[in-house]
Amino acid sequence: MGGKGDRPNVENRWWVDHGKDAHGQPIERPPAQFGGRFFRTGADFEQERARLRLTDSNLKWLEEGAPSPGGWGLIHALADERFPEKRVERVKSAFPIPPGGRGVIIDSGTSVRLIMTGDPSGERLVEVRLGDESSFDAWVQGEWVGEALFRNFDEALRRAPALVHEYLATSRATPLA
Repeated sequence: MGGKGDRPNVENRWWVDHGKDAHGQPIERPPAQFGGRFFRTGADFEQERARLRLTDSNLKWLEEGAPSPGGWGLIHALADERFPEKRVERVKSAFPIPPGGRGVIIDSGTSVRLIMTGDPSGERLVEVRLGDESSFDAWVQGEWVGEALFRNFDEALRRAPALVHEYLATSRATPLA
């Protein structure tokens, strides 16, 4: 059961579009309106360079939010949609900022991102996404060192504060598996 020859290949996978109908005749399609532009944006994409700059992007959010030490900044990313204020307050109370640290909340309407750093600023950085798809990422001295995924907002609100504390308030955080 399950030798290599038993595995499907591209030719016999029903979900792969080969551009032909059931009789093997080519399917005429209108020119792509979006796909071509989308895939051109990925041409020559340098994934490693982007990964390294991700921490810089988070530092720029902190700069834009301008939180004072020990405080939060708030950025509304969308002009017309807001994350419920009660939930923002619940998030703030669940994630205490370590002494000398600072944080910014980026409100995207249906979700929020928290970017937090300890003291010295930027040496240790965490990003928590809270919404339907919730996650945690951590960087130490610009190097990505851990991540965690959560089923939903409530699970993230229960589990992520301990991870934030581990990465920002301790001198040596253990990388996540």
